[in-house]
Amino acid sequence: MSTTPVQTTLNVLELAQAGRFAEIHELLAPTLQAMAPPQALKASWDAELGRQGAVTSIGQPVCEPANAGVVVVKVPVASERGGFALVAAVTEEGRLAGLQIAPPGAAEPIAPWEPPAYADATAFTENEVTLGSAPLAVPGTLAVPNQPGRHPGVVLLAGSGSLDRDETIGRNKPFKDIAWGLASRGVATLRFDKVTYAHASEVKDMRDFTLADEYLPNAIAAAKLLEEHPAVDPDRVFVLGHSLGGTVAPRVAAAEPSVAGMIVLAGGAEPLQWVIVRQTRYLASLRPDTEATAQPAIDALTEKARMVDSPDLSPSTPPSELPLGAPASYWLDLRDYNPVEVAAALRKPMLILQGGRDYQVTVADDLARWEAGLGDRANVTIRVYPDHNHLFTPGSGPSTPDEYEPAQHVDATIVADIAAWLEPVPGS
Repeated sequence: MSTTPVQTTLNVLELAQAGRFAEIHELLAPTLQAMAPPQALKASWDAELGRQGAVTSIGQPVCEPANAGVVVVKVPVASERGGFALVAAVTEEGRLAGLQIAPPGAAEPIAPWEPPAYADATAFTENEVTLGSAPLAVPGTLAVPNQPGRHPGVVLLAGSGSLDRDETIGRNKPFKDIAWGLASRGVATLRFDKVTYAHASEVKDMRDFTLADEYLPNAIAAAKLLEEHPAVDPDRVFVLGHSLGGTVAPRVAAAEPSVAGMIVLAGGAEPLQWVIVRQTRYLASLRPDTEATAQPAIDALTEKARMVDSPDLSPSTPPSELPLGAPASYWLDLRDYNPVEVAAALRKPMLILQGGRDYQVTVADDLARWEAGLGDRANVTIRVYPDHNHLFTPGSGPSTPDEYEPAQHVDATIVADIAAWLEPVPGS
């Protein structure tokens, strides 16, 4: 008999309290099993109870849709010295696509998004659009300034994974912040649901899926829609990518020559397979009491990263031997793509912004590559915001996933700097 997402999550809690971590491991989606062996699950649970004390009660679960076929269940857990939230992403097959011990506030329902102070909803008009072609067409939102004249236009490219047009991450919607902030400043914006979000089940069954399939068709369609819009200057259509969207921005600009330039927010330049290893190692280091138990997962990810680099990688390599469970076609395509080299060959203007506290895309591992390849170019502007994290919100100390939990907005300085860079040079 199938169970509901809430029942699955409560079952995980019962199994954890009973010490049956091998059974929790069996519930994980195959792509997570190598990253979270039973001993690592046990160590994380024991460490949390060591900090919080024994579980005293379990509260009412909160159930919220995430994307096609996935539901997020958040359960408040009270303990002797405080409490925490168990957050599980449960697929329609009853597998765990994500499992996290989070601060207590994470169990609260997500409140409706509130516009940032720098957005003026009366300054622009939004309309729904459709991009691409069937069966993988995606919906999007076009925001056009209300003032007359022709405006610069920006296509927004979200980061890795299954993300909606707002790049929703927990309680935050960084792309909606940026879209509304820029539209309030006279810049037309077009953001859209990624194909991995709008058509998650179809993409999952595509064994020849590539990075190009993930981004190019709909990004090119978005750029052309902006170019043809009467309120947009067709000579000033740009692509703005965040994270993996920043990585792929030069490829979009190369595929659509009319794109005027690129804005890269925390764009990865280190090969993605090694980014995954680095991030896992960093997250493990945040918990010294359980760091050693993460080593088997790091070793497994390292082996998969080496397979991506190996000359033995072929279209027939099983996804189970590769990072993220993505097909070999995806990694073959990504392996042959160097974003810095493509950007340098284009000779188009670029604005590259980086958070100094970002642990997902870092100054040392990623920005250094952009600087080495493009730093001497007069039409490339590079800025580092020392206090900002991957979502371009300020903070202090080492950045952690918990930092993304509270509702917050992309810093107003970031939006202002992008808008200023998009302003045409007098006389040009």
